[in-house]
Amino acid sequence: MPRRRIPKKRSLSPDPIYDSRLIHMIVNQLMKKGKKSLAFRIFYSTIQQIGQITQQDPVFIVEEAIRNATPLVEVKAKRVGGSTYQVPRAVLPSRGTALGIRWILSACRSRSGRNMVTKLSNELLDASKKMGNAVRKREEVHRMAEANKAFAKTRT
Repeated sequence: MPRRRIPKKRSLSPDPIYDSRLIHMIVNQLMKKGKKSLAFRIFYSTIQQIGQITQQDPVFIVEEAIRNATPLVEVKAKRVGGSTYQVPRAVLPSRGTALGIRWILSACRSRSGRNMVTKLSNELLDASKKMGNAVRKREEVHRMAEANKAFAKTRT
């Protein structure tokens, strides 16, 4: 946390083909070692594959997948006295979207398969149907927050 001032949020430009900020966020998270053109190539191939499989607008399916993987609450560790409590907190929309994207990408990286395009398209299709590891992670976080609801009063 900064001591002096809170830095301004930088606005992200939309991606060149679909004109969507969400797609640019996904590509930035997908990118490794600064290889953005490779990340764009992987993601556009994924979108093309999703469009061929579902015969629907692939951008809508990606948005639906991110929406299904986005958490509404999370737990944060708070130390009170000598013990640590898991305190449930509401998640800001920007952080929730970032968490959803991160969970979908980590779930598709842990999948078995040959190439990233098929793994990512399968994970996005599963998340849009409210299945898959990313949605399971979201449900797990919500369950944890529900179980620790008694500690909500210790929040500051």
